[in-house]
Amino acid sequence: MQNEKKNIIIAIDGFSSSGKSTMARRLAAAVGYRYIDSGAMYRAVTLYALEHGMVGADGTPDVDALVAALPDIDIDFAVQSDGSQHTMLNGEDVEGEIRRLRVSNAVSPVAAIPAVRHALVEKQQALGRERGIVMDGRDIGTVVFPDAELKIYVDASAETRARRRFKEMVEKGAAVSYEEVLANVVHRDHIDSTRAESPLRRADDAISLDNSAMSLDEQDLWLLEQFKRAVGE
Repeated sequence: MQNEKKNIIIAIDGFSSSGKSTMARRLAAAVGYRYIDSGAMYRAVTLYALEHGMVGADGTPDVDALVAALPDIDIDFAVQSDGSQHTMLNGEDVEGEIRRLRVSNAVSPVAAIPAVRHALVEKQQALGRERGIVMDGRDIGTVVFPDAELKIYVDASAETRARRRFKEMVEKGAAVSYEEVLANVVHRDHIDSTRAESPLRRADDAISLDNSAMSLDEQDLWLLEQFKRAVGE
């Protein structure tokens, strides 16, 4: 069990499909911390918007309608018997649905809405109040937990990230093309890095990691070394 005095907050930020969720989840399991997927929270809000007709045919969200609906959107996480964490939207398991391309195509504009970000940042900060967590996203080290003891900024080329995402989606049975996935990655990169509210950027005190050529084992070892330094081991 972790020494309570050494419980820290680990913030992992990066572009979509950079592998940050996988590394965050594996690091949390290795050190006995709780893992929080902040991106899943934005995807859940996006799914709610899609299912309630709050996203236009061009992908533009109805900001007023969505902001008014925020009090009706409850997001939580449930740990399954196999140890995996599923996203719950108003009590329903939506883990599979939020990973579909229709949600991926709509999530960045929804996530750029200031009221949505404020509401979810508040919830994310509440989840981390007791520390001992690993949270990944776009603004964890800059906005959600600027005082996090360990910050990692992950990057890889758009093509590398699209190949990873395409492979993952095909393995899950999605009927998509690599070109569609690459276009989605590039589009989301642009929105995430140029939005006015909490744009994706590297925190000044974050450690950069380009994991393009790293195996999962190499990545795990590198992350564990950063963790041990952060807690003084």
